[in-house]
Amino acid sequence: MRTLSLLIFSALMLFQLIFNPVALCITGQEVLNEVQKQYEKTNDFEANFIQEYIGKVMRQPNKGEGKVYFKKKGMMRWDYTVPNQKLLSDGRHFWYYHPEEKQVFVSEVSKVLKEKTPLAFLAGEGNISRDFNVLNLNESVSAKEDHYVMEVAPKEPLANLSKLILTVDKKSYTILQVDVFDGMGNMTRTRFINIKINTGLPNSFFQFTIPPGTEVIKMQESSSPPGKKETK
Repeated sequence: MRTLSLLIFSALMLFQLIFNPVALCITGQEVLNEVQKQYEKTNDFEANFIQEYIGKVMRQPNKGEGKVYFKKKGMMRWDYTVPNQKLLSDGRHFWYYHPEEKQVFVSEVSKVLKEKTPLAFLAGEGNISRDFNVLNLNESVSAKEDHYVMEVAPKEPLANLSKLILTVDKKSYTILQVDVFDGMGNMTRTRFINIKINTGLPNSFFQFTIPPGTEVIKMQESSSPPGKKETK
């Protein structure tokens, strides 16, 4: 359940960062104003992604890749090719599907969102400028890259989040990479590639039909153990 909680948490954070970037402090004002302008024009977003989960005591990171889609009003879809799994939200419900295990975790959006935490951003109830402090705003040091790198941390301690590091393209002000650090020092890094904006994704694309014979595990909260189980 810890891996599931971190995956949902990271997905929600990334949705918020795609659609709700705001100025965090005066030192980052100019950069983040441009990011805001960019995403005010964004109705939907899609990209290939490469993801790494690096545990503090792990010798090798867990890796994932696939394609991700976002749309305003809380819709997202993560189609993983490695490992074989899916995470979807239609703005009201979450589905986290493991086809090889024939299991799907299901929750209502309202039950995984909490006020004054990053999980609240999906419903537009969070406030980054209120809840986070900027630690650093730097330019990339690589001659091959032209990016801003911003480090932020929550003002109040959160079990699932200690800080974020955002990589932003200088020319387009698009978020290219997000590093999410939890309270134990574990990191989930997600890199976006081949980004496309406003392709006209339909709402139906974010619906999930549970296959026959799949075990349905209902969650009360993303951080809670699975509750009632049933087979569809």
